[in-house]
Amino acid sequence: MVREWDPGTAPAAEIEAVLRALNEIVAFDVPEDPPWRDIKFREYLAVTMPGERRTSWLAVDESGAVLGHASLLALEEIGVLELSVRPAARRGHVGTALLAAVARRAAEEGFESVGVEVIGGTPSGKFFESFGFECAFIEQRNLLDLGGVDWLRLGEMAAGIGAGYRVEYHPGGPPEQHYAAYAAAKEAARASVVEDLALRPSSYDAERLRASLATLHARGLQPYIVLAVHESSDTIAGLTEVVVPAQRPTRADQYDTIEVPAHRGYGISRAIKARMLFELRAAEPHLLDVQTWNATENEPLLKVNAELGFKPDREWREYDADVIDLLRRLK
Repeated sequence: MVREWDPGTAPAAEIEAVLRALNEIVAFDVPEDPPWRDIKFREYLAVTMPGERRTSWLAVDESGAVLGHASLLALEEIGVLELSVRPAARRGHVGTALLAAVARRAAEEGFESVGVEVIGGTPSGKFFESFGFECAFIEQRNLLDLGGVDWLRLGEMAAGIGAGYRVEYHPGGPPEQHYAAYAAAKEAARASVVEDLALRPSSYDAERLRASLATLHARGLQPYIVLAVHESSDTIAGLTEVVVPAQRPTRADQYDTIEVPAHRGYGISRAIKARMLFELRAAEPHLLDVQTWNATENEPLLKVNAELGFKPDREWREYDADVIDLLRRLK
């Protein structure tokens, strides 16, 4: 049975059951990944950005045991799907039933398409392809084992920024007086970013940045920011963002790293990413590794990550499907 589910008001036992199911899936599909913890897990599932809506569903058996979970996040132009099924319940049409609930809601919401992220090397790709989803974008996940970092060499990288720039560290997010310049730096670099499906839209204006930071904190995600500031103009020339989730505090997530085009060629990305790793070592002593995702076409950033010690891990694929076609295939 599939039923709509609100994690914000659900009993604690259901939140715990979803967490157990998620960890079964992680252990089976991506055993190298850390397990999730019940620290602000409810908030992680329930809280959204202002103006966004997330609808969730549970698949349960006759006894009420959780077999799978799905959600649809309504963004401006696309519905973002998440779907997971416990390994023991796969091939029993649980995923199909959850996908049908999502597709119906997407149609009701007026979305023409839905998108989903799929981890390479797991059964999810073939599942979604069987219902007409097409791969639209591929990224490479890279992992950095902090235990193997050459900190002396990293210090040289952190100091290797060109003259006329200073590097600033801001745990929790940039100072509010930087919001407009921070968003402007993202907007300035936007044209050169390889276009994906925008399943995790960035903050290209000050108000969205403010809302995004508040949402991160509410969901139990601690952001860290390092900026490169052009001293003579006092403008932001580059930035890098890392988030440490309370739910799996041994692994950090790299978000955006951006160089404003007018300031390229001064070693900014390498310096700010290296400085970030020093700050994380001090601020998050339990942190074991950092994961980042890069388009295979983004050769400059891939080179920087390799110099820092990141190693290729798995492909991450973004799929999308036409909602009307999806409903037809699910009948």
